[in-house]
Amino acid sequence: MSAPVTLLGLYRPGTTVLHRTPVGAKLLALAVMGVVVVVLRGPVSGLVLLGVAVLLAALGRTGTRRTLRALRPILLVAVVLGGIQLWRFGPPVAVEVVADLLSLVLAATVVTATTAVDTMVDAIARACGPLRRLGVSPERVAFAMALTIRAIPQVLEVAAETRQAARARGLERDPRALLVPMVVRTVGRARATGDALAARGLGDD
Repeated sequence: MSAPVTLLGLYRPGTTVLHRTPVGAKLLALAVMGVVVVVLRGPVSGLVLLGVAVLLAALGRTGTRRTLRALRPILLVAVVLGGIQLWRFGPPVAVEVVADLLSLVLAATVVTATTAVDTMVDAIARACGPLRRLGVSPERVAFAMALTIRAIPQVLEVAAETRQAARARGLERDPRALLVPMVVRTVGRARATGDALAARGLGDD
């Protein structure tokens, strides 16, 4: 079974302008976009930002089908959230909230799709450089981030496999048939990873 497509597993090598843009500049632009979303109000600004995010996705050639598959959970959340806002505050607020959410998530997706995980981790290590004076190891911070980023798709893959196995036994509605095997397999993978790191002396003072 193929692993599910996630935002963290969306990277596609390429030669577009966004692929060649330094990762620091992309992360800074994403942060600025987040501030703009908070500061500007109204459905018009939300739709404009969403249009900008769509344009960036087109420039980065992230792939329409693959991007929509990765955004599927967020789209479901947006539909529910939009319905609640529509019921409580009316169409303008609903459009603004949904557009702001989708623009930020899509922009973040473009960053992950045009930036290799190793490149992003290296940027985090460089950004944490000044913390070395406080006794913090930037390399360890980056290493922890790399493990976390790589582990999330694996956990999602375990969840998908567990769901398929429960469905095959007719137990897809039994929480124990889903949660117990998933927790056991996830903990098992975590322990195997820890043992492998310990065998290589990683993490020792």
